[in-house]
Amino acid sequence: MKTLLNTPIRYLKGIGPKRAKIFTKLGINTVEDILYYFPRRYEDRRKFSRICELKENQIQTIKAQILSKGEQQSFYRQNFRIVKLTVGDNTGKINCVWFNQPYLKQYFKLGSTLILYGKIERYAGLLQINNPEFEIVCEEEANKEESLNIGRFVPVYTVTKGITQRYLRVLIKSGLDEYLPKAGDCLPYDIRARNNLLNLSMSLINIHFPENLDLQAKAYERLSFEEFFSFQAALALRKLKKKEKLGIAHQINASLLNNFIASLPFKLTASQEKVIDEIKTDMVKPLGMQRLLQGDVGSGKTIVATIASMAALQGGYQAVFMAPTEILAKQHYEKISSQLSVLSPSTTLRADDERPLTTLETNQTIGSQQKIIKIGLLTSSLKNKEKERQYQEIKEGSIGLLIGTHALLEEDVKFKNLGLVIIDEQHKFGVGQRSLLPKKGVNPDVLIMTATPIPRTLAITLYGDLDLSIINELPAGRLPIKTLHFKQKDKAEAYNIAKEQLKIGKQAYVIYPVIEESYVLDIAGAKKMSQELKSGEFKEFGLGLIHGRLKQEEQDEIILKFKNKELDILVSTTILEVGIDIPGVTCMIIENAERFGLSQLHQLRGRIGRGKDESFCVLISDDLTPEAEARTKAMLKYSDGFRIAEEDLKIRGPGEFFGSRQSGLWELKIGNPLTQMHLLKRAREEAIKLVSLDPHLTARQNILLKQRLIQRFPGYESLISAG
Repeated sequence: MKTLLNTPIRYLKGIGPKRAKIFTKLGINTVEDILYYFPRRYEDRRKFSRICELKENQIQTIKAQILSKGEQQSFYRQNFRIVKLTVGDNTGKINCVWFNQPYLKQYFKLGSTLILYGKIERYAGLLQINNPEFEIVCEEEANKEESLNIGRFVPVYTVTKGITQRYLRVLIKSGLDEYLPKAGDCLPYDIRARNNLLNLSMSLINIHFPENLDLQAKAYERLSFEEFFSFQAALALRKLKKKEKLGIAHQINASLLNNFIASLPFKLTASQEKVIDEIKTDMVKPLGMQRLLQGDVGSGKTIVATIASMAALQGGYQAVFMAPTEILAKQHYEKISSQLSVLSPSTTLRADDERPLTTLETNQTIGSQQKIIKIGLLTSSLKNKEKERQYQEIKEGSIGLLIGTHALLEEDVKFKNLGLVIIDEQHKFGVGQRSLLPKKGVNPDVLIMTATPIPRTLAITLYGDLDLSIINELPAGRLPIKTLHFKQKDKAEAYNIAKEQLKIGKQAYVIYPVIEESYVLDIAGAKKMSQELKSGEFKEFGLGLIHGRLKQEEQDEIILKFKNKELDILVSTTILEVGIDIPGVTCMIIENAERFGLSQLHQLRGRIGRGKDESFCVLISDDLTPEAEARTKAMLKYSDGFRIAEEDLKIRGPGEFFGSRQSGLWELKIGNPLTQMHLLKRAREEAIKLVSLDPHLTARQNILLKQRLIQRFPGYESLISAG
């Protein structure tokens, strides 16, 4: 196994240093990487479809010869080229068209044989395949049967320039032949036997070059189980290690928290109250809290975090609250400062010229004593002099609650007695970033929050090292947001909806996917369109523009104007995805909605409907792909974030949805948690059982698993090693 894991790809036959660099674009650096580089689909090439037998609206594979080729300019779009081939076999002809890929014409030669895969359509009475996938069969290959490419179930991979399907198949076959005999199996035999799983060699052979579909299915099951099991074993080890570390047993003053809750201008939902009880129960225990708080957009996670902060502060500990953007950090600072000041007989804002609104001092009555709680705001845009002053106050402990962005992770930020870490929108931070903040204290309690929820059963399994809390209801009085969809040609109707809201004194957002106009993507940009809207559709209203390239001072100024209703419309990019909470905004128009992901669309929609008035989210798109169409349908049908997340997982697939940035630990290459939940649960049970029996993986049958975990999850060696 060690040889398989560590051998660089350049040592495989036919690969040198130059070609090895190309493989890095596919994430392939070692022999193991290439053997675990799974096909994205298979083609049944035991018998190709004859052209005369092709059926419309079906995806089929044909083998045909190039009869003619050409290129033409699009009638509708400038600088948009169309490459067209006519191919045929001895039963008929079909046209093949590729849009805006003019470089393809250099690959095609008259008389060459192609294997083509795509959806069969009919235009002007003639059969046609749009943007088909293709392979070029060289002359010698066309005249003989090939063991890897013809007469079998043939794997199709994601490739890049300089690597063809045929070359990759030969390379993978060579790797399997040379290295599989040297590879051990990281899944212990007893686990394979109990779960009726193939061994590693049979699995890898049949995932790449299946003898039949039954063996391919068994290989898929085994390799999916292996992925799930490795991840669950890592989580189980991590949770076991956390239980061994003592944390802070907070002494919580219940009357203080109850008085604060009673002073709020709104009533907490039952779901919020339940979550607060779960957090308080954790915080009084001598073990470090590790809790994930899931809640839909606008469900009230911030007030829960504020109450948790108070529980830490009133015992003399510091709390830190990290947000992914400066806009969101400032919003949390303003909101929490306002909420805490309600309890205070006197509130003092430090607002001299050098420190504008970066700290707030509030007198809190705790027991019979008056205590000053200072709230700080730390972001990268602060002047160095102000940062240094805050660093000193954080170190001395005079700042009790610190709110900020990535600036909190700077080495100069040192706490006196950090007791609680809160990380908002956890999926916006990398794994390393999330782990840095708790290290600034001695095993502080950690509360991780996300507005990108996933179903509870899935969350329990995927975040097995965290305890889970869910806010599954919105505050009372919120009306459902009406979501509408218009084609580009009908966007005037969308603008009319916004105008109706503006005329009655409400405000609106207009969201664009990019700042500058993109000719490559053929989409409008926020900068250009803000000018056009200002002088056209919305000339009678005040309009502002905000995007990530503006200086922070400029962003703050625009947001303030919008909050003060000096502006009616805010044109923006996705900088608004998390952050702004303005109750008076009742309309959002999302231009080129097909360019956004489903969870992103739902997050954007969550920026409106924060008051008690009816709100409208208007999507403008032509749904150019099946995936984009599915996203639009989901947005129109569902408003619940958990259901949206389910649909998003179906559309994007688990590899993207649970990438290392979001899940924090793994990269799913083959397993699908949504469709293989039964397998995931079994893998989790086996992993927990194995770790409980052998927490340091020292048993002989677990040595290869130990090597695999250290290889797959850098940093876990300290969890696994004995002592």
